[in-house]
Amino acid sequence: MAFILDPNLEQFSTPRQWEVLTALTQYDSERIAAEAIGCNRRVFHTAKRAVALKAAMAGYAPEYDLTHQSPPGYSLKGTSTLYGPDGEMKAQWVKTDRDREAQEQAMREAVAALSEDIPRAKPIKAPKATIDDLCNLMVLTDYHLGMLAWHRETGENWNIDIAEELLVKCFAHMLAVAPDAKTGIVCQLGDFLHFDGILSVTPTSNHVLDADSRFAKIVAVAIRALRQVIDMALAKHEHVHVIMAEGNHDMASSIWLRQMFAALYEKDPRVTVETTPLPYYAYQHGETALFFHHGHLKKFAGLTSLFAAQFPKVWGNTVKRYGHCGHLHHTHVKEDDGIILTQHQTLAAKDAYAARGGWFAERKTSCITYHKEHGQVAVNHVTPEMIE
Repeated sequence: MAFILDPNLEQFSTPRQWEVLTALTQYDSERIAAEAIGCNRRVFHTAKRAVALKAAMAGYAPEYDLTHQSPPGYSLKGTSTLYGPDGEMKAQWVKTDRDREAQEQAMREAVAALSEDIPRAKPIKAPKATIDDLCNLMVLTDYHLGMLAWHRETGENWNIDIAEELLVKCFAHMLAVAPDAKTGIVCQLGDFLHFDGILSVTPTSNHVLDADSRFAKIVAVAIRALRQVIDMALAKHEHVHVIMAEGNHDMASSIWLRQMFAALYEKDPRVTVETTPLPYYAYQHGETALFFHHGHLKKFAGLTSLFAAQFPKVWGNTVKRYGHCGHLHHTHVKEDDGIILTQHQTLAAKDAYAARGGWFAERKTSCITYHKEHGQVAVNHVTPEMIE
């Protein structure tokens, strides 16, 4: 029996999702439909779930007697329905709210579907010679793309154009002086975006932020700038591993960043992208272990035990261990039981909140070189002044 498609769902679908759902109405089975449009059968399940969830979040789910859509920017929080003796609906009260958990789940489903259509990047020519035992870790944290700062208030200007130009120039300089390591890790350690949606507020507390530009433009610049960084890393290293960590300013956006770049470089065997939704990450380079967390969920003092418990095999198979976090925008290094922990600075300028609070730190990003057996063997720092 052919799938019956509600035409009202088109407004909640991407063009690709609607094409997939329409195909289901034309064939007797998912298998035949998949063969006809050249896709995997799981695409149908993903599309149906993503569209239904998006519609339900907007207040449209006829099978549950929900036919009144929520206002833009809001999701369905709850309903109360009054039924008569004959089962007929007499009245209905609809409550709306910004439901973050549901929004994030919808985003996961939407990204999974959209990634089917992302044009894959063409492989970049590998470097002729690299040093097998070395790994360059390029750390970028708390970049706050989309933040606005005025020099008369904060001491420095910051906007989306300044941020994009500075990021590309700093990474180009950093890669130029780094050793020719076989492996490169592009570690975007969280809070790459200043805010996480249409409204320029913090995701959990809704504090109003100083914002530059529309969110759609910020997303476009984020993808363009990060792609340039990864492509430069590919020209330098034989293998590039990408980490797009969750931060407290971009909890939801980190989801689509991970999935989008995984899809973008899917056909390049020299690129791997960390896609775990867990906000703790690990990478093993021979007998050297590297661990990562933005720092918003687990405090610096508790990272040693967390990394050991979360990644026991990596911990047990290595003798040199290093942990990295950001979040507080200033540097702090601690040698703990079996690991050296580093809290990293940021390249970004201060916003008004930091300036008024009197919080100061040097602006910096770092490339740290690790040996498979000997651990950290070199470090290069880049500051904005170096590339002006």
